[in-house]
Amino acid sequence: MFNMFFLIFNQLMKMLLIMLLAFVCYKLKIVSQEGNKSISNLLLMIVNPCIIIRAYQVDYDAHLVKGLLISFGLAFAAHIIAIVIVRLLVPAKNNPDYFLDRFGAIYSNCGFIGIPLVYSVLGNEGVFYLTAYMATFNLFFWTHGLSLMENGFSLKQLKEGLLSPMIVSTLAAICLFFARLHIPSTILDSISYVADTNTPLAMMVAGFSVAQADLRKVFTNLRLYWVSFLKLLIVPMAVTLFLSLARIDYTLAYTTLIAAACPSSAAMTMMAIRYNKNYKYTSEIFSFTTMLSIVTIPIVTFFAGFLIK
Repeated sequence: MFNMFFLIFNQLMKMLLIMLLAFVCYKLKIVSQEGNKSISNLLLMIVNPCIIIRAYQVDYDAHLVKGLLISFGLAFAAHIIAIVIVRLLVPAKNNPDYFLDRFGAIYSNCGFIGIPLVYSVLGNEGVFYLTAYMATFNLFFWTHGLSLMENGFSLKQLKEGLLSPMIVSTLAAICLFFARLHIPSTILDSISYVADTNTPLAMMVAGFSVAQADLRKVFTNLRLYWVSFLKLLIVPMAVTLFLSLARIDYTLAYTTLIAAACPSSAAMTMMAIRYNKNYKYTSEIFSFTTMLSIVTIPIVTFFAGFLIK
């Protein structure tokens, strides 16, 4: 219990220092918004797929297959739990941006933040299972999430979401895993080098985003506190309770919990821009939950230690 707490807290402190460095770099204009966009695209299109490919380059094991299937079920359950809770606790009345509050409280930054955290405490096996959460995230994001943003969704947009780099790389990696095909060591080593840049690049993107936010406005917006409370504490603790009652294996349980406890998704702002919604507010949700998660994730995992054995 305490070991997991200190592992996660230590990793988050390292990530915070990188985020602070990125914050300073953006304020000093060492990095521009164009640079931020380029790094985000690099993470999404290249680095994260490399992580997925590496995670599946292990020997075929029936235990891993069973764990992966369970992980898909847990990820589905975690999203349903979040949707139900947020639907009940974020009313639409007198809140023109209620759908953004719901979006921010449901969908987590399970890729950028989740991958380095899970890898640091659970290793490659944890990332292997995390891919199930990320694939499920994409499915919900482009169906339920899109319906929140547009009050409806189209098959065209769903197709676009399912063809995202994360989904394609996950499917490719799974095919290699089940076909028991191993990438030559020289190529795999190169993929690993790229994958290892995920943590610094992801935290730099987070730091750049925080640097662009009006922090005075962020800290005085009471709605942000409520959304953050739901996203970072209520939903993860509800997921913890579910995992405890279901008596889920330690590694599978903590992989799902860490993914659910991550701050609001960075992709939310991209979607808000695309559909002409209040993207500045979504950026504030992302920035505020990212800052608070440095404290809340260790708290959630600490209390989870009493329930998950």
